[in-house]
Amino acid sequence: MAKADRWFGTYHPLGSAVERWSVGVKYALLLGLSLPCFIIQRWPLTSAALLAAAGLLLAAKLRARQALGLAPGFFSLVVVLAVFHAVTGDWLGGLVVAGNLVLALWAARLVTMTTPASLLIDALVTVARPFSRLGLQPERFGLAVHIMLRSLPRLSGALAGARQAAAARGLRGHVGRQVTQVAVQAVGYAQATGDAMTARGLGDGER
Repeated sequence: MAKADRWFGTYHPLGSAVERWSVGVKYALLLGLSLPCFIIQRWPLTSAALLAAAGLLLAAKLRARQALGLAPGFFSLVVVLAVFHAVTGDWLGGLVVAGNLVLALWAARLVTMTTPASLLIDALVTVARPFSRLGLQPERFGLAVHIMLRSLPRLSGALAGARQAAAARGLRGHVGRQVTQVAVQAVGYAQATGDAMTARGLGDGER
């Protein structure tokens, strides 16, 4: 399974009622579950939203491990942030931050795992279309969001790979080398993505 799939999951039709909801409803759920928790930053609200997101994912007939599991890179990020807040004396704040990150991931999975990717991009293009008068190209916007979501797990995996390679060579503390390796992979990924977009008529030469 690709790293992006371990983060956000992929769509497989299961015939659940959640699948039949419109894309707009699912995006509204994504924002409605996540935004209030990130703005208010209170544990009771975050915990309630987590329960709601988990319930919706299971109602979509998704396997619990597939829907609620956390990829190693993401889990490490959540733990580091929670520990940092705990060390600074705000352990409850650390729980809220960690919980909100998990909530955002679960809410995103509620959309990505119950809707074909083509419909998700089409919905973003539709929302962005009124802004075409301002110079925004809706098709590029939808594609850019899709690429961004797929890039985050890839870069996280590159960082984990660099750490493992450094540890194998006895260079665990050489952060500079790890960052350089990740940067090289990121540039390579960006170039490959740019070439693919150009091949599809979405490159810089498009007018």
